[in-house]
Amino acid sequence: MEPISLQRYLHEHIPLSQAMGAAVREASLERVTLSAPLAPNINHRDTVFGGSASAVAILSAWALLYLRLTHERLDSRVVIQRNTMVYERPIIGDFTASSVMPAAADWQRFIETLKRKRRARISVGAVLHCGGEEVGKLEGDFVALMVGT
Repeated sequence: MEPISLQRYLHEHIPLSQAMGAAVREASLERVTLSAPLAPNINHRDTVFGGSASAVAILSAWALLYLRLTHERLDSRVVIQRNTMVYERPIIGDFTASSVMPAAADWQRFIETLKRKRRARISVGAVLHCGGEEVGKLEGDFVALMVGT
């Protein structure tokens, strides 16, 4: 899927992504990178609000799973079950969140479980960058649920 197509999908189906100014910079089956500007995500200290940073990181990981499951032609819904966010330093400007695929064995186990039980869980991480520096990390557990019969 082209980055602009994924961005349109996100803005249409997850309106918060548009309000935050999230843009898709890279969209492949191996990596999704989103960017977001400081202005709509600013807090009272003139840095990125922690909830915005977390939301963009979750969205990056969610989008990667969405692309992979679409590629596998599995009609499913993906939801975040839990996450841990580590903020390593204040985010003082525009930032990115990049997620990469888990190990191949983890992905295969996830797909097999989803097909067999119609529900599966997988962990996906995302790394936040600002000004060329790593500023935070997300570890998220996502659940996929098969839709229909």
